[in-house]
Amino acid sequence: MDSQKHLFILSCLSLLLVLLSGQMEMQVEATRHLNHPSKKLFVFGDSYVDTGNSIKTIFDSWKVPYGITFPGKPVGRFSDGRVLTDFLAKYLGLKSPITHNLWNTNTVPKHDLKYGMNFAYGGTGVFEISSTGPNVTTQINSLIKLIQENVYTPSDITKSIAYVSVAGNDYNYYLKTGGAFLGFPSFPSFIESVIEQTTTNLIHLQSLGFERIVVGALQPLGCLPQATAETSFQSCNSTFNDLVALHNNLLNQSVTKLNQETNDHTTFTILDIFDSFKSVLNHPSSHNIKERLKPCCVGVSSEYKCGSVDYKNLNKVKKYLVCENPESTFFWDQLHPTQAGWNAVYNELEKKDLYQVLY
Repeated sequence: MDSQKHLFILSCLSLLLVLLSGQMEMQVEATRHLNHPSKKLFVFGDSYVDTGNSIKTIFDSWKVPYGITFPGKPVGRFSDGRVLTDFLAKYLGLKSPITHNLWNTNTVPKHDLKYGMNFAYGGTGVFEISSTGPNVTTQINSLIKLIQENVYTPSDITKSIAYVSVAGNDYNYYLKTGGAFLGFPSFPSFIESVIEQTTTNLIHLQSLGFERIVVGALQPLGCLPQATAETSFQSCNSTFNDLVALHNNLLNQSVTKLNQETNDHTTFTILDIFDSFKSVLNHPSSHNIKERLKPCCVGVSSEYKCGSVDYKNLNKVKKYLVCENPESTFFWDQLHPTQAGWNAVYNELEKKDLYQVLY
Protein backbone atom coordinates (compact mmCIF):
# COMPACT_ATOMS: atom_id res chain seq x y z
CA MET A 1 0.00 0.00 0.00
CA ASP A 2 2.83 2.37 0.88
CA SER A 3 4.50 1.65 -2.43
CA GLN A 4 1.24 2.44 -4.24
CA LYS A 5 0.95 5.74 -2.37
CA HIS A 6 4.54 6.50 -3.24
CA LEU A 7 3.89 5.85 -6.93
CA PHE A 8 0.73 7.96 -6.79
CA ILE A 9 2.62 10.88 -5.22
CA LEU A 10 5.41 10.59 -7.83
CA SER A 11 2.84 10.56 -10.63
CA CYS A 12 1.17 13.67 -9.24
CA LEU A 13 4.52 15.44 -8.92
CA SER A 14 5.43 14.50 -12.49
CA LEU A 15 2.11 15.82 -13.77
CA LEU A 16 2.59 19.03 -11.78
CA LEU A 17 6.06 19.53 -13.26
CA VAL A 18 4.70 19.05 -16.78
CA LEU A 19 1.96 21.60 -16.15
CA LEU A 20 4.39 24.08 -14.62
CA SER A 21 6.77 23.59 -17.52
CA GLY A 22 3.99 24.33 -19.98
CA GLN A 23 3.02 27.46 -18.08
CA MET A 24 6.63 28.63 -18.04
CA GLU A 25 6.92 28.15 -21.79
CA MET A 26 3.72 30.14 -22.30
CA GLN A 27 5.05 32.89 -20.04
CA VAL A 28 8.35 32.99 -21.94
CA GLU A 29 6.42 33.20 -25.22
CA ALA A 30 4.27 36.02 -23.88
CA THR A 31 7.25 37.82 -22.36
CA ARG A 32 9.13 37.63 -25.63
CA HIS A 33 6.54 39.80 -27.34
CA LEU A 34 5.98 42.10 -24.36
CA ASN A 35 9.70 42.50 -23.71
CA HIS A 36 11.12 45.88 -24.74
CA PRO A 37 7.79 47.36 -25.90
CA SER A 38 9.63 50.30 -27.48
CA LYS A 39 11.92 48.04 -29.51
CA LYS A 40 12.01 48.77 -33.24
CA LEU A 41 13.36 46.91 -36.26
CA PHE A 42 15.59 48.64 -38.80
CA VAL A 43 16.34 46.65 -41.94
CA PHE A 44 19.15 47.09 -44.45
CA GLY A 45 20.16 45.07 -47.47
CA ASP A 46 18.58 43.57 -50.56
CA SER A 47 15.55 41.79 -52.05
CA TYR A 48 15.46 39.11 -49.36
CA VAL A 49 14.19 41.74 -46.92
CA ASP A 50 12.89 44.50 -49.22
CA THR A 51 9.16 45.07 -48.66
CA GLY A 52 8.63 47.81 -51.22
CA ASN A 53 11.56 50.21 -51.64
CA SER A 54 12.43 49.18 -55.20
CA ILE A 55 11.29 51.35 -58.10
CA LYS A 56 7.87 50.38 -59.43
CA THR A 57 8.68 51.04 -63.09
CA ILE A 58 11.81 48.86 -63.08
CA PHE A 59 11.45 45.84 -60.81
CA ASP A 60 9.40 42.69 -61.38
CA SER A 61 8.40 42.71 -57.72
CA TRP A 62 5.78 45.32 -58.64
CA LYS A 63 4.34 43.18 -61.44
CA VAL A 64 1.74 40.42 -61.45
CA PRO A 65 2.01 37.63 -60.26
CA TYR A 66 4.22 38.86 -57.39
CA GLY A 67 2.19 39.21 -54.19
CA ILE A 68 -0.58 36.83 -55.29
CA THR A 69 -0.53 35.00 -51.93
CA PHE A 70 -0.10 38.12 -49.80
CA PRO A 71 -1.49 40.73 -49.92
CA GLY A 72 -3.13 39.61 -53.17
CA LYS A 73 -1.37 42.07 -55.46
CA PRO A 74 2.19 43.23 -56.19
CA VAL A 75 3.51 45.57 -53.48
CA GLY A 76 7.26 45.33 -54.05
CA ARG A 77 8.07 42.09 -52.23
CA PHE A 78 10.20 39.69 -54.24
CA SER A 79 7.93 36.73 -53.58
CA ASP A 80 4.34 35.58 -53.89
CA GLY A 81 3.83 36.83 -50.34
CA ARG A 82 5.71 37.65 -47.17
CA VAL A 83 9.50 37.77 -47.00
CA LEU A 84 12.04 37.39 -44.19
CA THR A 85 11.44 40.88 -42.79
CA ASP A 86 7.78 40.07 -42.16
CA PHE A 87 8.62 36.93 -40.21
CA LEU A 88 11.31 38.62 -38.10
CA ALA A 89 8.93 41.45 -37.26
CA LYS A 90 6.25 38.93 -36.33
CA TYR A 91 8.66 37.20 -33.96
CA LEU A 92 9.45 40.52 -32.29
CA GLY A 93 5.75 41.24 -31.88
CA LEU A 94 5.90 44.13 -34.37
CA LYS A 95 4.19 45.06 -37.57
CA SER A 96 6.53 44.88 -40.53
CA PRO A 97 8.35 48.25 -40.50
CA ILE A 98 7.40 50.83 -43.11
CA THR A 99 9.65 51.29 -46.12
CA HIS A 100 11.91 54.30 -46.40
CA ASN A 101 10.49 54.93 -49.86
CA LEU A 102 6.96 55.17 -48.45
CA TRP A 103 8.10 57.54 -45.70
CA ASN A 104 9.55 59.83 -48.37
CA THR A 105 6.09 60.20 -49.90
CA ASN A 106 4.88 61.94 -46.72
CA THR A 107 1.78 59.75 -46.67
CA VAL A 108 2.68 57.65 -43.63
CA PRO A 109 1.21 58.45 -40.20
CA LYS A 110 3.95 59.18 -37.70
CA HIS A 111 2.67 56.52 -35.32
CA ASP A 112 3.84 53.90 -37.86
CA LEU A 113 7.41 54.93 -37.06
CA LYS A 114 7.17 53.02 -33.78
CA TYR A 115 7.89 49.74 -35.58
CA GLY A 116 11.12 50.95 -37.18
CA MET A 117 11.93 51.34 -40.86
CA ASN A 118 13.02 49.21 -43.80
CA PHE A 119 15.79 50.66 -46.00
CA ALA A 120 16.51 47.46 -47.95
CA TYR A 121 16.49 47.69 -51.72
CA GLY A 122 16.27 44.84 -54.21
CA GLY A 123 19.33 44.22 -56.39
CA THR A 124 21.80 46.07 -54.17
CA GLY A 125 24.84 44.90 -52.21
CA VAL A 126 27.60 46.22 -50.01
CA PHE A 127 29.32 47.77 -53.03
CA GLU A 128 27.94 50.17 -55.62
CA ILE A 129 26.76 47.54 -58.09
CA SER A 130 23.38 48.95 -59.05
CA SER A 131 22.48 52.20 -60.73
CA THR A 132 18.88 51.82 -59.60
CA GLY A 133 19.28 51.50 -55.86
CA PRO A 134 21.38 52.48 -52.82
CA ASN A 135 23.95 50.08 -51.38
CA VAL A 136 24.01 49.25 -47.67
CA THR A 137 26.28 52.18 -46.81
CA THR A 138 23.89 54.62 -48.48
CA GLN A 139 20.94 52.97 -46.72
CA ILE A 140 22.62 53.51 -43.36
CA ASN A 141 23.26 57.13 -44.29
CA SER A 142 19.52 57.51 -44.94
CA LEU A 143 18.89 56.48 -41.33
CA ILE A 144 21.50 58.95 -40.12
CA LYS A 145 19.63 61.70 -41.95
CA LEU A 146 16.41 60.73 -40.17
CA ILE A 147 18.21 60.87 -36.83
CA GLN A 148 19.55 64.31 -37.67
CA GLU A 149 16.01 65.39 -38.54
CA ASN A 150 14.78 64.03 -35.18
CA VAL A 151 12.50 61.50 -36.86
CA TYR A 152 14.25 58.96 -34.64
CA THR A 153 16.06 59.75 -31.41
CA PRO A 154 19.27 58.17 -30.10
CA SER A 155 17.10 56.45 -27.50
CA ASP A 156 15.01 54.88 -30.29
CA ILE A 157 18.16 53.46 -31.85
CA THR A 158 19.58 52.13 -28.60
CA LYS A 159 16.45 50.10 -27.92
CA SER A 160 16.23 48.76 -31.46
CA ILE A 161 17.52 45.91 -33.61
CA ALA A 162 19.39 46.40 -36.86
CA TYR A 163 19.18 43.58 -39.38
CA VAL A 164 21.53 43.45 -42.37
CA SER A 165 20.91 41.14 -45.33
CA VAL A 166 23.77 40.36 -47.73
CA ALA A 167 22.24 37.77 -50.06
CA GLY A 168 24.76 37.63 -52.88
CA ASN A 169 24.10 40.47 -55.33
CA ASP A 170 27.75 41.52 -55.15
CA TYR A 171 28.74 38.02 -56.22
CA ASN A 172 26.23 37.93 -59.06
CA TYR A 173 27.66 41.20 -60.34
CA TYR A 174 31.21 39.91 -60.00
CA LEU A 175 30.37 36.89 -62.15
CA LYS A 176 28.51 38.97 -64.75
CA THR A 177 31.48 41.29 -65.17
CA GLY A 178 33.86 38.39 -65.67
CA GLY A 179 35.59 38.91 -62.37
CA ALA A 180 36.81 42.38 -63.29
CA PHE A 181 34.70 44.18 -60.67
CA LEU A 182 37.02 46.37 -58.58
CA GLY A 183 40.01 44.55 -60.07
CA PHE A 184 39.99 41.54 -57.74
CA PRO A 185 41.96 38.67 -59.31
CA SER A 186 40.04 35.78 -57.72
CA PHE A 187 36.64 34.98 -56.30
CA PRO A 188 38.03 34.20 -52.81
CA SER A 189 39.78 37.57 -52.67
CA PHE A 190 36.54 39.27 -53.66
CA ILE A 191 34.69 37.36 -50.93
CA GLU A 192 37.19 38.74 -48.43
CA SER A 193 36.44 42.26 -49.68
CA VAL A 194 32.68 41.73 -49.29
CA ILE A 195 33.19 40.61 -45.69
CA GLU A 196 35.47 43.58 -45.00
CA GLN A 197 32.86 46.01 -46.31
CA THR A 198 30.09 44.21 -44.42
CA THR A 199 32.15 44.54 -41.24
CA THR A 200 32.60 48.25 -41.92
CA ASN A 201 28.82 48.57 -42.24
CA LEU A 202 28.26 46.73 -38.96
CA ILE A 203 30.70 49.04 -37.18
CA HIS A 204 28.90 52.00 -38.74
CA LEU A 205 25.62 50.80 -37.25
CA GLN A 206 27.33 50.27 -33.90
CA SER A 207 28.45 53.91 -33.92
CA LEU A 208 24.80 54.96 -34.15
CA GLY A 209 24.07 53.26 -30.84
CA PHE A 210 22.40 49.96 -31.77
CA GLU A 211 22.80 47.45 -28.96
CA ARG A 212 21.79 44.47 -31.11
CA ILE A 213 23.06 44.15 -34.68
CA VAL A 214 22.14 41.02 -36.62
CA VAL A 215 23.62 40.02 -39.97
CA GLY A 216 22.32 37.21 -42.12
CA ALA A 217 24.59 34.39 -43.19
CA LEU A 218 24.69 33.81 -46.94
CA GLN A 219 22.14 31.29 -48.19
CA PRO A 220 23.31 28.30 -50.32
CA LEU A 221 23.65 30.12 -53.65
CA GLY A 222 24.31 26.80 -55.36
CA CYS A 223 20.75 25.70 -54.52
CA LEU A 224 19.01 28.71 -56.06
CA PRO A 225 17.07 27.88 -59.23
CA GLN A 226 19.41 30.00 -61.34
CA ALA A 227 22.18 27.58 -60.35
CA THR A 228 20.19 24.32 -60.40
CA ALA A 229 18.58 24.93 -63.81
CA GLU A 230 21.53 23.24 -65.49
CA THR A 231 20.57 19.98 -63.76
CA SER A 232 16.86 20.48 -64.45
CA PHE A 233 16.44 21.56 -60.81
CA GLN A 234 17.60 18.21 -59.48
CA SER A 235 20.75 19.07 -57.52
CA CYS A 236 22.65 21.98 -55.99
CA ASN A 237 25.91 23.36 -57.36
CA SER A 238 28.54 22.28 -54.82
CA THR A 239 31.18 24.66 -56.21
CA PHE A 240 29.00 27.68 -55.49
CA ASN A 241 28.15 26.36 -52.04
CA ASP A 242 31.84 25.90 -51.23
CA LEU A 243 32.34 29.61 -51.93
CA VAL A 244 29.33 30.39 -49.75
CA ALA A 245 30.96 28.36 -46.97
CA LEU A 246 34.04 30.58 -47.26
CA HIS A 247 31.87 33.70 -47.02
CA ASN A 248 30.07 32.41 -43.93
CA ASN A 249 33.28 31.27 -42.22
CA LEU A 250 34.86 34.68 -42.74
CA LEU A 251 31.68 36.37 -41.55
CA ASN A 252 31.66 34.27 -38.41
CA GLN A 253 35.31 35.17 -37.71
CA SER A 254 34.54 38.86 -38.23
CA VAL A 255 31.50 38.87 -35.93
CA THR A 256 33.39 36.96 -33.26
CA LYS A 257 36.19 39.53 -33.42
CA LEU A 258 33.73 42.44 -33.26
CA ASN A 259 32.16 41.02 -30.10
CA GLN A 260 35.61 40.54 -28.54
CA GLU A 261 36.57 44.13 -29.30
CA THR A 262 33.29 45.69 -28.21
CA ASN A 263 33.63 47.64 -24.97
CA ASP A 264 30.05 48.92 -24.84
CA HIS A 265 26.73 47.12 -24.81
CA THR A 266 26.54 46.31 -28.52
CA THR A 267 26.15 42.65 -29.42
CA PHE A 268 26.65 41.29 -32.94
CA THR A 269 24.94 38.05 -33.94
CA ILE A 270 24.48 35.98 -37.10
CA LEU A 271 21.14 34.72 -38.37
CA ASP A 272 22.02 31.34 -39.84
CA ILE A 273 20.12 31.48 -43.10
CA PHE A 274 22.43 28.91 -44.68
CA ASP A 275 21.70 26.04 -42.29
CA SER A 276 18.01 26.89 -42.22
CA PHE A 277 17.79 26.79 -46.03
CA LYS A 278 19.67 23.49 -46.12
CA SER A 279 17.52 21.96 -43.38
CA VAL A 280 14.36 22.72 -45.33
CA LEU A 281 15.80 21.60 -48.67
CA ASN A 282 17.13 18.37 -47.16
CA HIS A 283 13.82 17.57 -45.43
CA PRO A 284 11.14 19.40 -47.43
CA SER A 285 8.28 17.06 -46.52
CA SER A 286 8.57 18.03 -42.86
CA HIS A 287 7.52 21.53 -43.94
CA ASN A 288 4.88 20.37 -46.43
CA ILE A 289 7.18 21.38 -49.28
CA LYS A 290 6.79 19.14 -52.31
CA GLU A 291 8.91 21.04 -54.84
CA ARG A 292 12.25 21.97 -53.30
CA LEU A 293 14.41 23.33 -56.16
CA LYS A 294 12.18 24.11 -59.13
CA PRO A 295 10.72 27.64 -58.98
CA CYS A 296 6.97 28.21 -58.98
CA CYS A 297 7.03 31.15 -61.40
CA VAL A 298 9.13 30.85 -64.59
CA GLY A 299 9.35 32.44 -68.01
CA VAL A 300 7.92 30.51 -70.95
CA SER A 301 11.43 30.45 -72.44
CA SER A 302 14.96 31.48 -71.48
CA GLU A 303 14.44 35.03 -72.76
CA TYR A 304 11.58 35.61 -70.31
CA LYS A 305 11.23 35.50 -66.54
CA CYS A 306 8.55 35.62 -63.87
CA GLY A 307 6.37 38.67 -64.50
CA SER A 308 7.41 39.15 -68.12
CA VAL A 309 4.79 40.32 -70.64
CA ASP A 310 4.92 40.87 -74.38
CA TYR A 311 3.64 44.31 -75.43
CA LYS A 312 3.60 43.63 -79.16
CA ASN A 313 0.55 44.92 -81.04
CA LEU A 314 -0.49 46.86 -77.93
CA ASN A 315 -1.60 43.64 -76.23
CA LYS A 316 -0.22 42.36 -72.95
CA VAL A 317 0.62 38.71 -73.39
CA LYS A 318 1.86 36.80 -70.35
CA LYS A 319 5.23 35.21 -70.93
CA TYR A 320 5.44 33.34 -67.65
CA LEU A 321 3.87 30.33 -65.97
CA VAL A 322 2.85 29.96 -62.32
CA CYS A 323 2.57 26.63 -60.51
CA GLU A 324 -0.77 25.56 -59.06
CA ASN A 325 0.39 25.44 -55.43
CA PRO A 326 2.92 28.09 -54.38
CA GLU A 327 2.32 26.99 -50.77
CA SER A 328 3.99 23.64 -51.51
CA THR A 329 6.95 25.10 -53.42
CA PHE A 330 10.10 26.43 -51.77
CA PHE A 331 11.27 28.83 -54.49
CA TRP A 332 9.12 31.47 -56.10
CA ASP A 333 11.40 32.61 -58.94
CA GLN A 334 15.03 32.13 -59.93
CA LEU A 335 16.37 33.72 -56.74
CA HIS A 336 13.72 34.09 -54.06
CA PRO A 337 11.70 31.77 -51.80
CA THR A 338 7.93 31.67 -51.74
CA GLN A 339 6.09 32.80 -48.63
CA ALA A 340 5.85 29.10 -47.74
CA GLY A 341 9.59 28.80 -48.26
CA TRP A 342 10.32 31.72 -45.96
CA ASN A 343 7.90 30.36 -43.40
CA ALA A 344 9.76 27.04 -43.44
CA VAL A 345 13.11 28.83 -43.03
CA TYR A 346 11.64 30.87 -40.17
CA ASN A 347 10.44 27.69 -38.45
CA GLU A 348 13.95 26.26 -38.69
CA LEU A 349 15.40 29.48 -37.27
CA GLU A 350 13.01 29.22 -34.34
CA LYS A 351 14.24 25.71 -33.60
CA LYS A 352 17.78 27.07 -33.34
CA ASP A 353 16.92 29.59 -30.63
CA LEU A 354 16.00 32.68 -32.57
CA TYR A 355 15.47 34.42 -29.23
CA GLN A 356 19.22 34.35 -28.52
CA VAL A 357 19.94 35.90 -31.93
CA LEU A 358 17.41 38.72 -31.75
CA TYR A 359 17.53 39.46 -28.01
